[in-house]
Amino acid sequence: MLKVKNLSKKYPANENYSASNVTFDISAGQVVGLVGSNGAGKSTIIKSIIGVLPFQEGEINVNGFDLVSQGEQAKKYIGYVPDDHSVYDKLTGREYINYMGSLYGATKEQKEYVANELAKQFNIFYALDTQIANYSHGMKQKICILGALVHKPALWVLDEPMVGLDPQTMALLVKFIKEYADDNHAVLFSSHSLETVKKACDVVIFIKKGKIAKKLDLNKNKDVDLEKEFMKINEVDNA
Repeated sequence: MLKVKNLSKKYPANENYSASNVTFDISAGQVVGLVGSNGAGKSTIIKSIIGVLPFQEGEINVNGFDLVSQGEQAKKYIGYVPDDHSVYDKLTGREYINYMGSLYGATKEQKEYVANELAKQFNIFYALDTQIANYSHGMKQKICILGALVHKPALWVLDEPMVGLDPQTMALLVKFIKEYADDNHAVLFSSHSLETVKKACDVVIFIKKGKIAKKLDLNKNKDVDLEKEFMKINEVDNA
């Protein structure tokens, strides 16, 4: 579903690479979490994968399409939830869902399913006909999540999706992420919440200074202490 090979990205103003020789795959049915300190390179990797940032070296393939040479086809299979809940404030929630659906060629049935069924699951149905400018932070995050799902993407990418959500909605999202992957989709998300990563993910990838420091298969390491692993990987920085 997603193949990242030797991805390297450097910003013009920086001497060092923000992502360096990053390689990993995600298969349908898998949930993969990116973990790292602030500035480790997680968002750079994610934004390269969704096609927002051009990268200097490497390859990214989404559902069989090369992101560089077949960008339009590849991006059709991606749903993205940003870390800053970027939405069109002047639209209502329903208008936003329909707009996102139209951008990705979603069917009328797909739009209605998200606006009715998923909106009810995420407890935002009551506000769909209200302008997004009047939404709380958490509500904006919810409508971003729904907008990213309207075309039922093969690859669902979430950057710090738990920001602004209450504990009940966080638990619901973890459950939904797992169910979505089980329905033959791939999910990639970054989070500072190691507890959330452990609950939701099959694989966790630790990022340090733009590189993959360690990969852990959580299905084979169910008792692993992610906090200890995180501290061990980053202890050199504090020495």
